Amino acid sequence: MKGVVFVELLSMAESVAGEDAVDDIIDSLDLESGGAYTSVGIYPCSELMTIVQAFSDALDAPVSDLQRQFGSWMFRKFVDGYPAFFVGKTDAFMMLESIENEVHVEVRKLYPEVELPSFDTRREDDGSLVMSYRSERPLVDFCHGMILACVEHFETEMTIETIPKTVDGMFAADFQISHAA
Repeated sequence: MKGVVFVELLSMAESVAGEDAVDDIIDSLDLESGGAYTSVGIYPCSELMTIVQAFSDALDAPVSDLQRQFGSWMFRKFVDGYPAFFVGKTDAFMMLESIENEVHVEVRKLYPEVELPSFDTRREDDGSLVMSYRSERPLVDFCHGMILACVEHFETEMTIETIPKTVDGMFAADFQISHAA
């Protein structure tokens, strides 16, 4: 997993708990990397999950909530850092539909070694969007947070239902995204 994800997780945690608390938590963990991350490095996802679990324990907050918060945090970082991906996107559905065939294509050009989740989208007759997520990593809630932030970014009231799935031993879910009534 790209180091930027780890760097941003620690930045988010510092904004909530403070630098000293984050340092204490990281120091208490037995991490292969030693808890030192660079944006360009590649680290095992298991370390990310260990860190999130440690923050969950320290903050007495569910892992799922922390993953959603981190997904929202990362989406806002993408908005700031990669504004070109948002050019011409007038709503959340357009943005979400562009992830697999636009955003991920460009990411793979820059970082061919990166393992990205896959996203398939389809519009339903009722006007909703179903976004199917599939990954080797247990980040369904992180993805949910990114979707929430995307909807918020485009200032649209929507409901998001997560429907967990089993797909070839991978972590998977369908997100049913509907305009609020």
